[in-house]
Amino acid sequence: MKMKLLTTAILSSAMALGMAGTAQADEFPTKPLTLVVGFGAGGSTDIQARVLANVLEDELGQPVNVVNQPGAGGGVALARLANNTDEGYTFVFGTSMTITFGPLSTETTYQLDDFRYVAGVTLGQSAMVTGEDREFGDTWEGLIEYARENPGTSYATQTALDRMIIEYIARQEGLDLRIVPTAGGAGMAPLILSGDVDFGYSGGTHSGYADSGEMPVLLSLAEDRLVAFPDAPTLQEAGYDINAAEIRVVMVPKDVPDAHVARLAEALEAATQDERFIEITEERILMPVTYIPEDEVTQTLADQVEGYKALLEELGGLPEDEE
Repeated sequence: MKMKLLTTAILSSAMALGMAGTAQADEFPTKPLTLVVGFGAGGSTDIQARVLANVLEDELGQPVNVVNQPGAGGGVALARLANNTDEGYTFVFGTSMTITFGPLSTETTYQLDDFRYVAGVTLGQSAMVTGEDREFGDTWEGLIEYARENPGTSYATQTALDRMIIEYIARQEGLDLRIVPTAGGAGMAPLILSGDVDFGYSGGTHSGYADSGEMPVLLSLAEDRLVAFPDAPTLQEAGYDINAAEIRVVMVPKDVPDAHVARLAEALEAATQDERFIEITEERILMPVTYIPEDEVTQTLADQVEGYKALLEELGGLPEDEE
């Protein structure tokens, strides 16, 4: 009888633990969460993240604290996230370029399959831009014709990815460009606006000049034409077989439980329908809000990595000053 009672007690305890574990997964989250931004405070990713955190707080019923971990174009934040073990209570909100091209352009402690991509919520609006009243006008065709006739036409670069793209374009078009490295949009904008540089890459800085017209867009690096600059063709429309489209996505370590990922995804989908998030994204930083589920984001990023690898092979690697 004692043995039977003991066995019954053990089984009851095991069932209770199992039920508690299920309840805990169903109740996620049960404590505050941390949203990590891999860039400094004040940039468009940070501005968007802080509104997103407010919306997620309402959806998840727990505080969502925003922490900035800048460095290596978002790579520092991902390196730390890869080793995180808190089952989804810490997640990164960032750009897909960090995970697709970052490990190809420099040595990293993480790779694409070290994370789960909970959902995409915004499409990036990167572009090739110029300034007002340039000799070649404000069209991509005009710029290419001018650059062919004027060796040393200057280009402001910010990232290893845009450096690779312009290297590919220069080879395709037979251009001899002068490359001018800059430190982010804040470094690029004065050179473009003053005319010290002919054209350059912009990750989003140009959106601040949509009304004034001081920074015309020559070429969209998004999959579609830009929301605020619909006259500029895409890379594909201009004849370049490159998919450089960026997605702003929420990432967690690969071993986060499915139930936790599903709950975060549910909250993110609701965020893409929230007026607060739509307003800051579409009206302030001029990027389209869209919900992209985990499987679609994951496949898109994997396809981009393969495309970048092929392009790097065609170019013989990164340009020397970017390696």
